[in-house]
Amino acid sequence: MKIVRAITSGILVWALILSVFTVTSFIPTITQTAMLQWLVVGAFIVPFAWGGAAIYYRQKEMADVHGLISGAIMLTTALLLDALITVPFIEIPYNGSSYAAFFSNSMLWVLVAENIAVIYFYWRIRIASNQKSIIKIK
Repeated sequence: MKIVRAITSGILVWALILSVFTVTSFIPTITQTAMLQWLVVGAFIVPFAWGGAAIYYRQKEMADVHGLISGAIMLTTALLLDALITVPFIEIPYNGSSYAAFFSNSMLWVLVAENIAVIYFYWRIRIASNQKSIIKIK
């Protein structure tokens, strides 16, 4: 159940990020510079990843899962969807790109790191800080 919930949250976050990429690709001032598009998407990742983490950790029994683990599952889901949908149906036909070009783009990995960091910080701030410490101070 925990993995299914993390996968579902990962799918939601991936779909939201893909929609931002799609919308920004129709705005001429943004598409003129790829860096601006990456910055816009990077700004949207914060609330999207935070919301995905909030959905995942909504149930109390999920609180025992470390933020990096849930983040890794959500992120793996998003990268698999990129490999199965984004690259073959968007990047290759419309941008003339390739799998190698897509997955070797350094900005992708910056966004990946940002995504997992946001999920970790959600867990650290909202979940881990509310749990009772197992270490007792004498």
